[in-house]
Amino acid sequence: MSEIASYVAHGAAQVTPATLDRCVRNLPMWRAEFHQINAPHFPHLVDQLEFLAHCVEDTADGAYKELPYSALASGVFALMYAHKKIDILPDGVGMLGHADDSSVVRAVLILHEKAFHAYADSQGLDWHRITSKP
Repeated sequence: MSEIASYVAHGAAQVTPATLDRCVRNLPMWRAEFHQINAPHFPHLVDQLEFLAHCVEDTADGAYKELPYSALASGVFALMYAHKKIDILPDGVGMLGHADDSSVVRAVLILHEKAFHAYADSQGLDWHRITSKP
């Protein structure tokens, strides 16, 4: 398992129902922040964060009941990580500032590809436009 995947697994293991509740409460504000991300070297990042936000919300609200908790917790971790102002690479560090955010999000989508692909299908979304594949 890659270091990023291990990092994601460790972070997701710390997600509790209370963490999920805090995440869902903050998602409207975080979405606005995510849409301000200017990261041309990571063109899928904003769309992937939006996808994870919808998936987490739909699962937490009970609108989608098929997502395994491990995928949900990983999605929550990725959203929280992308929101953090202090992370492995500060967001203001030139063109690489969002490389860590993108890596965490991509790891989540890859680790739980089957589960997130099923969610995308249930919403009529094109999974291939969401994934990290250009």
